[in-house]
Amino acid sequence: MMRRRPGREVHGVLLLDKPAEVSSNDALQKVRRLFNAKKAGHTGALDPLATGMLPICLGEATKFSQFLLDSDKRYRVVARLGQRTDTSDAHGKIICQRPIEITQRQLDKALDKFRGNLIQVPSMYSALKYQGKPLYEYARQGITIEREGRPITVYDLQFERWQENELELMIHCSKGTYIRTIIDDLGELLGCGAHVIYLRRLQVATYPSERMVTLEQLYTLKQQVELGTTSLEEQLDPLLLPMDTAVSHFPVVNISSIVATYFKQGQAVVANHCFSEGNKVRVTEGDIHKFIGIAEIDEQNRIAPRRLVMESV
Repeated sequence: MMRRRPGREVHGVLLLDKPAEVSSNDALQKVRRLFNAKKAGHTGALDPLATGMLPICLGEATKFSQFLLDSDKRYRVVARLGQRTDTSDAHGKIICQRPIEITQRQLDKALDKFRGNLIQVPSMYSALKYQGKPLYEYARQGITIEREGRPITVYDLQFERWQENELELMIHCSKGTYIRTIIDDLGELLGCGAHVIYLRRLQVATYPSERMVTLEQLYTLKQQVELGTTSLEEQLDPLLLPMDTAVSHFPVVNISSIVATYFKQGQAVVANHCFSEGNKVRVTEGDIHKFIGIAEIDEQNRIAPRRLVMESV
């Protein structure tokens, strides 16, 4: 008999303000234990050096985490000019030091080359997989794997300050963008080298930064629960955003409870909508517009279920 994983059936999205020097997976496991959640997953790793927004999906929300992986991100980054490292950040070994002999005009001109649609070759120190293993495992063994460039978009890159050997930028970019690689490539274009010494993710999709919570805040609330005067449901669960916030960019189709019965059994159903074939939609049920999953408009103009919310028995 398969053993059921212990934990609560708790569903929603927590916006964790990840601390520095903690891996995204470690942060995820801490949150799962704090909530005593049966299931949890994050939506795109941050480097251990990085801080900031790490949406963590609990329970049924994990089914929709992929759509946050695909979303835009905003970052504040501080680079150290004059030094290049093997990991493109401060955790790496310095492999080259060069004088900083650039002007503001040269810097502005170089920055302009990192705006818009680009082809980026990911760092060997990334979590991209090659033959089932992340690239950083090969890099640590001194093995270099040929990587193909990938299309990314930098929607906005704002210069904030340049003070001696520190350069600060604000970057709004598409999914799959490696900020470390932008900084490393910029350093090589400038001829002095550069690496990341500070990185903070400010936003994922349209999630508000003011809803972020720290691990310290969570531990403080959990201590209140352990005193026996309150519960996890009262202290921690109100911090969760609804699971459908991960797919809030999809248009909504509301169906009756009768039609929803068939939809939740995996059947494509007819509903009042005006979307073209292939469009993805959020599906809600009844007068209270309860979120029950996402669907795709099929060739017969029906809504065909793609991911359904499993209702607790």
